[in-house]
Amino acid sequence: MSSNDCLPYTSPILLLEELFSQFEWTYECTSDVEFTAEVEGRWCTYRFMAVWMQEMDSLMVGALIDLQIPPEKVANVNILLSSMNPRVWLGHFEIAPDDEIPAFRYNFSLRGSVGPAPEQIEDIVTSAIMECDRLYPALQFLLWGGKSPEEALEAAMLDTLGDA
Repeated sequence: MSSNDCLPYTSPILLLEELFSQFEWTYECTSDVEFTAEVEGRWCTYRFMAVWMQEMDSLMVGALIDLQIPPEKVANVNILLSSMNPRVWLGHFEIAPDDEIPAFRYNFSLRGSVGPAPEQIEDIVTSAIMECDRLYPALQFLLWGGKSPEEALEAAMLDTLGDA
């Protein structure tokens, strides 16, 4: 895709396109206001999407974590996500209602501005990937490791230094 495939330069969608091109990530502008991509995280590939609502001057960004939640675990996943959300600086986690899979979501209001800075778009994308990478092990502990939401959250919040 060329940098002229989406919208004028001030569009957040075009800034996403430029960022993803720079990192040579696969993406698609599905319309003038929608952007989708596959983003490789530490543990898995996330389905990244963005929708620009020009009439509201708002950009909605989301990343889906490709894990199916067994019906009997939905309540525990909701507990885990609600416990994790206060620790997330930008955005929040939810269970995507249409897909019933964990999702990161962030709404960015640009009302009164000339548009987002490229650094702001990069921060949003980086935050989405980082937070999904942080949540993924907790979901694994909860869904398949037999851990409670509290134990899974505690494990996810451990920060390790260095490589083993």
